[in-house]
Amino acid sequence: MIGYVRGRVSHLFADYCFIDVQGVGYRVFIANSTLKKLTVGKEASLFTYLHVREDALLLYGFASEDEYQLFLQLTSVAGIGPKGALGILSSITPNEFRLAIGSRNLAMLTKIPGIGKKTAERLVLELKDKVGSGGEAETAPDDEGEWDGKDDPLSQAAQALISLGYSQAEIGPELQKLGKKGYSVEQLIKLTLKEFGRR
Repeated sequence: MIGYVRGRVSHLFADYCFIDVQGVGYRVFIANSTLKKLTVGKEASLFTYLHVREDALLLYGFASEDEYQLFLQLTSVAGIGPKGALGILSSITPNEFRLAIGSRNLAMLTKIPGIGKKTAERLVLELKDKVGSGGEAETAPDDEGEWDGKDDPLSQAAQALISLGYSQAEIGPELQKLGKKGYSVEQLIKLTLKEFGRR
């Protein structure tokens, strides 16, 4: 299996790129987040996953180990193939995805193109104990911090607000915005309730 490639970016397209590795051009399918980090003519290093089909060998690439690990977890879910997993990564950040899974926010998940309610429920069911709760995805935190599952302030605040009668669809977007600012559980609850009071 090809674990990573490093070379010069020779071409960029909507959902894939060509990486020139010592004169050999590798076609690598990428998410929007990775596409934004690549520049034609510049060297790049991508974590890769080789998908073997009867009629093709398809290479998928990721600018961060975080996205690579989440891609592997997504493809372990029944009905989610490599293209589907890449589509998810193009529509939502790993941290936002973990927030949606951890808070069981089906409304956020079904906003992703191609994800219906049944698929969203399957994602929550199969990934709730894997994503951000001691799994592989925590080995590569990014600048915004990592989703830590049930003990994370966001999750604790979500549980408290749900117990007050608010739905996951209501609290998910608010907590998502506030969670990036490093607030405590108490602050998250107060600020969310204050925002609801303005409506």
